[in-house]
Amino acid sequence: MKINRRTVTTGLAAASLSALLPSMAFAQKKIVLGFAQVGAESEWRTANTKSIKESAPAAGIELKFSDAQQKQENQIKAIRSYIAQKVDVIAFSPVVQSGWDTVLKEAKAAKIPVILTDRAVDSKDTSLYVTFIGSDFVEEGRKAGRWLTDAKKGDKGPVNIVELQGTVGSAPAIDRKKGFEEIIKADPKFKVIRSQTGDFTRAKGKEVMEAFIKAEGKKINVVFAHNDDMAIGAIQALEEAGMKPGTDVTIISIDGVKGAFEAMMAGKLNVTVECNPLLGPQLMAAVKDVVAGKPVPKRIVTKEGIFPMDVAKAEFPNRKY
Repeated sequence: MKINRRTVTTGLAAASLSALLPSMAFAQKKIVLGFAQVGAESEWRTANTKSIKESAPAAGIELKFSDAQQKQENQIKAIRSYIAQKVDVIAFSPVVQSGWDTVLKEAKAAKIPVILTDRAVDSKDTSLYVTFIGSDFVEEGRKAGRWLTDAKKGDKGPVNIVELQGTVGSAPAIDRKKGFEEIIKADPKFKVIRSQTGDFTRAKGKEVMEAFIKAEGKKINVVFAHNDDMAIGAIQALEEAGMKPGTDVTIISIDGVKGAFEAMMAGKLNVTVECNPLLGPQLMAAVKDVVAGKPVPKRIVTKEGIFPMDVAKAEFPNRKY
């Protein structure tokens, strides 16, 4: 039988190509990321979600997204669903700090790496997640405290503060309170006379502030809100009570969203401490590194500033959220 050299060559090429196809398909396979979001409780969270949803396709990553509506059980359900779907990486922003060990152990057993974004968990077993990307909430509280102590340096006191806390048990609420108190306790004239959760929402912030005004009235000198949305709610309550926020009462908040800058430009909010929600690009870079088996730092801190009322107008055009 006469063997045609061209047939042999073609056959070998086809065999080589078929051997390469599975690895080529593997190389082209999209990374699948399952992301369990807290909810849509604030302007900050909306910007955070937008950043994640836009950054995934830009990075060539397939995103499976769920909104937990501020309920831990919904996040746990979503994470279990991602485990069942065998996604490549799971990321989430935990509603509260505790109660994650069981589901994180399930992800670990399924060999699915987990990335925490924006908020941390208080698990003693740090092998249950690869990295935590987000702000230093304690430092944000300290920045708010330092600004206040500087602003009221000449005041004899007392300086009566009401505090609108974030969601009970959440990392930002715990840490912002801790950082703020760490600074103001050095001077006894600063007194937190009321402290209650406003759940990070504008409506609840207004409702709690109304109760504070009813109880304390004109004794209130300062409002420290754990986020801008609650501060804006508090501003509405103060105005309805005939008080002047930003003048009669000093308003301090955290996040640095556009709404806060608008309130500062209107003279109603004195300062906002930045908490950058645009974590999408950092998250996608970390996801790619984790899948590629590259080393990732256990803690990735976002860079942030502080913006008092007098810089609001100049800074406003630069705000992306």
